[in-house]
Amino acid sequence: MLEQYYQDFGSHVCITREQGSRFAKAVADDFNPLHDVDAKKFCVPGDLLFSVVLDKYGINQEMRFTFASMVDEGVKLGMPEGAAQFDIKDGDKCYLSVERDGLNSKCKTLTNALIRNYVEFSGKAFPHVVIPLMSKQGVMINPARPMIIYESMSIHLDKIDVQAPELREAEHEFTFEGKRGKIILRFDLLENGEVIGRGEKHMLVSGIREYCQDTVDALISGYNDKKALLKSA
Repeated sequence: MLEQYYQDFGSHVCITREQGSRFAKAVADDFNPLHDVDAKKFCVPGDLLFSVVLDKYGINQEMRFTFASMVDEGVKLGMPEGAAQFDIKDGDKCYLSVERDGLNSKCKTLTNALIRNYVEFSGKAFPHVVIPLMSKQGVMINPARPMIIYESMSIHLDKIDVQAPELREAEHEFTFEGKRGKIILRFDLLENGEVIGRGEKHMLVSGIREYCQDTVDALISGYNDKKALLKSA
């Protein structure tokens, strides 16, 4: 499923602007302007990095991914030997730290199902989950510069001998102090209706301000208009 979204050179991988942007829009349904091909400050989607790691190393019962730096096009992301802990780096610069434990599965059916379910869930976080979650506490992001940074994500599987788990949203959390805050998006993984795992996505938010319905309506409308335009192109 991922072959068209990154270039595999064995010891390292590279991702072009076109590949990162296409993954964001076609797989994750994510229309963050940072992932546009012509973005001035383009960055590869964090969910694509997560997906590449699963594609290369398989799935463990316990996995944690910590994002250290944004990846631009042309970065040579080194793929070290699989271990309990390893870093995805270009030279001395670390972009992603990975921690793993428990049994490992390289089942492509499971890998593809987990990737597709997770990135679809993650991609729709903005605006469908983040804005309503923040509005409950009377605040919103800065519409002129919506800074939401992907900090980390983790997954736990009770068992690894599954093939097509489904993802169900769980209870999310938002806390803030002043203009900075943290969002935790939670989900359960189910196989035949039974919960067999769970996970979390952590994001940092800055530029928080008082909630304004008119501004939120304009922000969502603009996002949806851009999404419709790009999908029809």
